[in-house]
Amino acid sequence: MQFSTKTSAPQKTRSGCAIVPVVAGGLGAAGAAIDAQVGGALSTALSRKDLPAKAGGTLLVGLGGAIERVLLVSLGEESVVSQKSFTEGARAALRALAGTGAKDAVSWLGEATVDGRDAAWKARAQALAAREIAYRFDRMKSKPDPAPRGPAALAFGCDRADAAPIAREIAAAAAIADGMDLARDLGNLPGNVCTPQYLADAARALGKAHALKVEVLERKQMESLKMGALLAVAQGSEQAPKLIVVHYQGAPAKQAPLVLVGKGITFDTGGISIKPAAEMDEMKFDMCGAASVLGTMRAVAALQPKINLIGVIPACENMPSGRATRPGDVVASMSGQTVEILNTDAEGRLILCDALTYVERFKPAAVIDIATLTGACVVALGHHHSGLFSRSDSLAAELLTCGRDVADTCWRMPLDDEYQEALKSNFADMGNVGGRAGGAVTAACFLARFTKSYEWAHLDIAGTAWRSGTAKGSSGRPVPLLTRFVLGRAGLA
Repeated sequence: MQFSTKTSAPQKTRSGCAIVPVVAGGLGAAGAAIDAQVGGALSTALSRKDLPAKAGGTLLVGLGGAIERVLLVSLGEESVVSQKSFTEGARAALRALAGTGAKDAVSWLGEATVDGRDAAWKARAQALAAREIAYRFDRMKSKPDPAPRGPAALAFGCDRADAAPIAREIAAAAAIADGMDLARDLGNLPGNVCTPQYLADAARALGKAHALKVEVLERKQMESLKMGALLAVAQGSEQAPKLIVVHYQGAPAKQAPLVLVGKGITFDTGGISIKPAAEMDEMKFDMCGAASVLGTMRAVAALQPKINLIGVIPACENMPSGRATRPGDVVASMSGQTVEILNTDAEGRLILCDALTYVERFKPAAVIDIATLTGACVVALGHHHSGLFSRSDSLAAELLTCGRDVADTCWRMPLDDEYQEALKSNFADMGNVGGRAGGAVTAACFLARFTKSYEWAHLDIAGTAWRSGTAKGSSGRPVPLLTRFVLGRAGLA
């Protein structure tokens, strides 16, 4: 779908479909202008009470003139619309639009007053919703699903003064959506296709397409670096592990880079501590942290901010075999700290801890790791917020704000030293699990032991990286949050 701005008066617009907001039961300026042009057809439709008042209600009105049809969209019963109501209304409108035969559309939803948000934000929210709804993954099917009928172009009606900032925001939205599509594609691929080698090849293809420097460290190089924790996870699999490093340089080399570290377990059986069979197929999504890093690198490379960014992905499988790590084994991490592996299904923190030690060499301005790390985080926060852990109040506040801005929210969780007690081991410097209580917190505390030399945050995306049930599939989160964070650090957001 192509996005653009339209500054012509609503009543002078030609379009396959005009999307018109209804706020507190009434039409705004754009809707009223169109209504006057079509002899009151819109107000007549509203008078029949066929449009639900709740945000997200839609009603299609056929006109047959210069504007072929109007889609009335309820944004709720309050005169000032909440961000949630606006987003729900936009998504409902775009789903309804996809079911029409309109070849193009213009949205006037932006004329609604949204609490604390400007015209550019409203356009970006709609563009991201449109791309999310348009996404399809059918490459593994012998017969692809029929293409939806939705329009190929969507314009955002606006005042001339808002056209330039809206154009910038929809360009950013398109880049973020491209990054989300990449992350979703990688996450949705089955484990027999998306292996560590496949992730490495995807990174190389991304580097070639966007002039990014890509390095892939092999097992021997990891052995020379003494990455005993990462290699311990990989040793039960026939698939060779990879440490993928992607560099985007948009600023002088002397500028300290931001670093994103993504968990890349391409399939997680749990190892010797094997998972139950039910829903184990969803463990192909255990590399969504890695996918979000590559998706963010794609978005940033397209937008070209003046900043340096490095993506680091430790990638391997966690499999049971005669060579697999056993519960009770002790391994030495790259940092020199030793770990007693009490549960081989707590493997994500093991590959991350060596990657987090590796990134010290970059002298980073800040490091964020992203991982589908714990079921405990899903229990704590459900599927709405990613879990956010950080010792830095300023970094945590920055990420929270970025998440709210792009509807890719996170929730700050505790990281108090008292939780470190649960990781004590009689046989090593620490255990890799701390018991059932506070499992997401103790997992973050484990990672914190390897990040003392730089500013760091951890995002547990176990509840947000994919959807289960009939809508099963990768969500592309937290690419919007991460991209917004990078752009903010570059002074572009």
